[in-house]
Amino acid sequence: MTSSTVRSYTTSDGVRLHYQHWPATGKIRGVVVALHGIQSHSGWYEYSSQQMAEAGFEVYFADRRGSGRNELRRGHADHGERLLNDVRQLVRLVHREHPAVPLSLLGLSWGGKIAAAVASTSPDSIDSLVLLYPGLAPRIRPTWWQALQLKFARHHDVRHRPVTIPLEDPRLLTADPEHQNFVNNDPLALRVVTSGFLNSGHDLDEIVRRHADRIHHPTLLMLAGRDQIIDNSKTKQVAESFSTRHLTTVCYPDAQHTLEFETVRDEFVSDLIRWLRQDR
Repeated sequence: MTSSTVRSYTTSDGVRLHYQHWPATGKIRGVVVALHGIQSHSGWYEYSSQQMAEAGFEVYFADRRGSGRNELRRGHADHGERLLNDVRQLVRLVHREHPAVPLSLLGLSWGGKIAAAVASTSPDSIDSLVLLYPGLAPRIRPTWWQALQLKFARHHDVRHRPVTIPLEDPRLLTADPEHQNFVNNDPLALRVVTSGFLNSGHDLDEIVRRHADRIHHPTLLMLAGRDQIIDNSKTKQVAESFSTRHLTTVCYPDAQHTLEFETVRDEFVSDLIRWLRQDR
């Protein structure tokens, strides 16, 4: 059974960031750089990471700055470009370790914003894009008052005002009671972010909107049919605005948001690995 190691790298602004590295079993078929959601961290996705590694894919699962094992400035990012630079730097590290090996960038939920923005601004750095229930068109959005406060924070450079993540009920993430309990008791799960972080998300949305035509990579979009967090119809529209000629969309009609925690887990992971194995 494949196991991971926790590694780290130092970003261009001097912050040390951790990630889990799952080495491939046998011949390396490709590399996957993975990005988690707003509340989660790499530890939520150990099953799928292990399965990908055993199928021949090196997996580098990043903990976003201020999340997971990264304790400095929990829940904070100064701006969207800072988050993109963190990922670009990890991608460069992966290319150094595995030159000439196809690299897939995988973004889950909120991490889908970052993945799509990296694909659109650094298109030559990756070979394919995987978006799992990505946060490109969320159902859960700030109220008009919260949106006004965020605009005020942006205008007056208020970056560190705390904001509770509106995902207190784990039933939004999964229907499985065991995983609901896991989320509730996970000491590394993020509960609060900053106004700077939320405005970073707006930065990423704008980048994807403006540069969607630069996303030419083969793209896999995987959706949960009973998702209460993501608007699947609008998310499809965003993905269809990409310039790729190879967009594959898979929806699991009875699943909720976090496919990793649902009864379709084995099906979704098998579909993911099958897509990664394709010659394109």
